[in-house]
Amino acid sequence: MPVVEHPVLIVGAGPGDPELLTVKGARALREADLVLYAGSLVSEAVLDYCGEGCAKVDTSCLTLEEQVEMMAAKARAGGRVVRLHTGDPSLYGAVSEQKERLEEMGIPVLFVPGVSSLQAAAASLGIQYTVPGGSQTVICTRRAGRTPVPQGEDLRLLASHGSTMVVFLSADQADAVSAELQEGGLSADTPAACVYRATWGDEIVLTSTLRDLPPLMRERGITRHALIVVGECVGERGARSLLYSPDFSHGSRRGGEASGGLR
Repeated sequence: MPVVEHPVLIVGAGPGDPELLTVKGARALREADLVLYAGSLVSEAVLDYCGEGCAKVDTSCLTLEEQVEMMAAKARAGGRVVRLHTGDPSLYGAVSEQKERLEEMGIPVLFVPGVSSLQAAAASLGIQYTVPGGSQTVICTRRAGRTPVPQGEDLRLLASHGSTMVVFLSADQADAVSAELQEGGLSADTPAACVYRATWGDEIVLTSTLRDLPPLMRERGITRHALIVVGECVGERGARSLLYSPDFSHGSRRGGEASGGLR
């Protein structure tokens, strides 16, 4: 089996805004001979980082086998290959199957992380998911649809924790998401938000309650490319962390002592 000079890089493209591509991701694109990307999910502006002569292939109509064979052929020929995934490859990206097949063919694979829509949605909302004095847990999940979820990850069961919830890939089932979370114990008045195409030029941000969010999403025609965020973090105001409290001690400061200001 021939030695492959360059590993295939699975690169996170970020949530949409090309300026949120990482420095390492941008360098990978500049140096790439072949870039595979999902045209319906990755911003065309991100592809502007590719160098001249780079072959760019939209994988929307390709099977896994066709993609893997294309990447393998270029890598075996000494080329630099990037598989560009929206957001961060570790969240709801079909990357494990690509990595496994390429490695079975003797081709090494490396991951380059990216900014997820998880972080982008929080930025668009101007919130933090973990609220001082409130939820310290974030549950990232999806509702079962054409792709099932394990029985123990039913939305009703997850809602019983009372944690901040970020629901992916379920905008077309917003009514069911709302109903099941309420069945799991959340109040209909729980703050909730929807962020459509976070950081893209046509981004839409909706804030409401668990009861009223689905009709707002219907009014705007939002059925995909959106996250649903549920929890007190959406409407939290005035919470203060202990870290910067005058009475709280930590490794850099003792409670009750002035810091001495800027240095």
